[in-house]
Amino acid sequence: MRTLLESDTGFYYAIGAFTTLVFVVGLVVLAALNPGGIGARELIGLVVGFCLFMLVYFVSITVHRLEGGDSLR
Repeated sequence: MRTLLESDTGFYYAIGAFTTLVFVVGLVVLAALNPGGIGARELIGLVVGFCLFMLVYFVSITVHRLEGGDSLR
C-alpha cells in the first residue's frame, strides 16, 4: 500500500477510491435515515452525475500517466 501512495498517480487513485467510498456510504446513510427523502429520478441523476465525474477523474489520471508525468511501479 505504501508503494502505491509514493507516486502521484497512486495517490490520485487512492483519493478517487476514497471519494467513491464516501459517496456510497452517504447514499446508504441517506437511505437508512430518510428512505422517502429522495425520489428515484433524483437518485438516478445524482448517481449518473457522480459516475460521469469519476470517469473524467480517472481518464485525466490516465492521461497524466501517458504524458509521462508519473508512473506506477
